[in-house]
Amino acid sequence: MSAPGKPLRSMTGFARVRKTTPRGEFTVNMKSLNHRGLDLHIHLPAALEPCEARLREAVKRHVSRGYLQVTMGFTPIRTEDLPSLNTALLDAYVAAFQAAKQKHGLSGEPDLNFALRVPGMFAETAGEHDDELIAADAEESLTEALRILNAFREREGRDLAVVLRERIASLGAIAGELETIRANAMPAFQARMEERLAELLKGTAIEPQRLAQEAALLADRSDIGEEVARLKIHTSQLDALLAEGGEAGKKLDFLLQEMNREANTILSKTSGIGDTGLRVTELALAAKADIEKIREQSLNLE
Repeated sequence: MSAPGKPLRSMTGFARVRKTTPRGEFTVNMKSLNHRGLDLHIHLPAALEPCEARLREAVKRHVSRGYLQVTMGFTPIRTEDLPSLNTALLDAYVAAFQAAKQKHGLSGEPDLNFALRVPGMFAETAGEHDDELIAADAEESLTEALRILNAFREREGRDLAVVLRERIASLGAIAGELETIRANAMPAFQARMEERLAELLKGTAIEPQRLAQEAALLADRSDIGEEVARLKIHTSQLDALLAEGGEAGKKLDFLLQEMNREANTILSKTSGIGDTGLRVTELALAAKADIEKIREQSLNLE
């Protein structure tokens, strides 16, 4: 028994996360739309800008295609603890005050209120360690949102797969009928071509063998056998791609272009051969309609 394929994902989705950590509260809002590649737009507050590259790499591990807009917010937790005093700077300030007082014979005492307003008098509470923790929290919050987004996209992918398989089944039925028509019609078609050539060449000296060769050549040019065979193969490949899952969108697009060419060739070969030709034309046009509907839906797939 073969292993199950990867999830098939739509490129459209939405996710929202609010996460509280010891460093603060993080919010993540993201939405994705169709796009030929990965077009990523991240909007961050100033506190998270240093970790933008890290967050972009996290996105690329989870999303490979689509227009993705990510907006993150961060509110640091405010503690009631007093900030730590920079005692070394305060000691230096007092010592400098006393030295200047003694040197110039001045009076007065250091003003503590003024000293506490000196830049750097309170030690910074956030350091490199805190920055790393904040970055890790941000990545974790983003990853949680990406999991929600992909779950949304996978649900849509499953719904799309149902619609696509209906169209693929229709294409398979069309290819089967074309194959039957071709098998039944070719002998009669070749005979009519020989009769038509004989009428056109009446009174013209031409060897019977040469006449048969020309008729066979014309019949071969109107034979849709190869196109129908490739149409059947491509239909099976479409089904296999859906079963395989994963990043199927671009592969489907290429395959559908090939199938559309086969349908166009069938149309070009079957004009002017009576009722059989009309039925083949109807089927080829129906195949083109199914191919186009599959293409429209496949544009939504990652």
